[in-house]
Amino acid sequence: MLVQNGLMKLFKAVARECVGCDFCKLFIKCGFLETLTEREKREYCVGCGACVAACPYEARQLIELSEDELRGVREVTVRIDGEKYSVPERITVLRALEVAGYKISKFPEWGDERTIFAPCGTGGCFSCAVIIDGKLQPSCITPVRDGMEITAERSEIEKELPLRIVSSFQGHAAGGVGTPYQIKPKSFLRAIEVACFAHGCVLRCPTCQNWTVVYSSVDEPLTPSQAAKLLTYERRRYRVDRLAISGGESTLNRRWLVSFLKELKKLNKDGKARLHVDTNAVILTEDYIDELCEAGMTDIGPDVKGLSLETFMRITGIEDEELAKRLKDTEWRAVKYLLDEYFDKIFVGVGIPYNPALISLEEVYKMGERLASWEPSVQVCVLDYRPEFRRRDIRKPNYEEMLKVKRILEESGLECVICQTEFGFVGP
Repeated sequence: MLVQNGLMKLFKAVARECVGCDFCKLFIKCGFLETLTEREKREYCVGCGACVAACPYEARQLIELSEDELRGVREVTVRIDGEKYSVPERITVLRALEVAGYKISKFPEWGDERTIFAPCGTGGCFSCAVIIDGKLQPSCITPVRDGMEITAERSEIEKELPLRIVSSFQGHAAGGVGTPYQIKPKSFLRAIEVACFAHGCVLRCPTCQNWTVVYSSVDEPLTPSQAAKLLTYERRRYRVDRLAISGGESTLNRRWLVSFLKELKKLNKDGKARLHVDTNAVILTEDYIDELCEAGMTDIGPDVKGLSLETFMRITGIEDEELAKRLKDTEWRAVKYLLDEYFDKIFVGVGIPYNPALISLEEVYKMGERLASWEPSVQVCVLDYRPEFRRRDIRKPNYEEMLKVKRILEESGLECVICQTEFGFVGP
């Protein structure tokens, strides 16, 4: 709730039992750390929650400011789309936009001009970016400042080149969910594709395998053209034909991703390049899929993170039941649409996560049944979720367990099941 009893609720992040890993200091772009004194750095916070989401030990949390602290907060004046607003100084631009009447959403409302899509909340994806003092910046972590000029009108933002933080341009030996099993290596000695990783994610998976990228916001954002040139350079360096983007979640910033694929297509005209998108598919609507394919996508690897809502919420860390249902239903609809409309046009591979602490074999079987009823020959890749990020307590499934999962999915009617194991991939 933004306002209670006529007063805006303000928050700050505090550390409880911090272990000193320093991730929040080294990898998160806290808007105030660049300008405040050392004392203020310890005491001043706009409550964006980026460090809370990113802390692998859950040692940070958001709490409301006390009455004494609230009395010390002054108001500042900002101009939003040409209109003046008085807001507390200790809030983000995103919350100021809410004061101005914009709706803030974790799910994209593509046609609603008054909705700001702010999925990651950590400054990486730039989906919530607005023009601040003439520069495109993420509203979710940028603090307000007296005299700030903010433009949030979509028509104005779309005149700017889209930006996104993307890093780790490199050769990739294992490939992803959307990599055909025929080219997956028995050993990881050479690159089979080049990949880059988009920062930011709408999910909060406690077993996130790439959390140091997902929650990092200190790198400089790139335009689609800049990122496409870097990835194309890596393709030539590694002498491969597959170019992939993963994450984080690659699809969050739609305008950026579509432009990125178009730029890659222009730079790789030899007829051999395969443009591969790995995704959790939770915001991947049918029209978005159409746009990606038109832009040049040739391979896609959507994940499905559970059949039941309870399992989906456990795997993804989404606590809002209504949002979780919408995200889960969207990923399954995306997979069905890809199989119905694009299976003979692009390569589609589907990922299923497995760890006995997260999902049962019975549910895995039912997921296989659903996929087999849509397209029994679709490649399904089972990912052995390991202890990582906030679930260091779980045990990685062993080789025999993964072979059992493979047999169960084949019994469900699937004809092409591969499993990621401690000894590499096991194919059909």
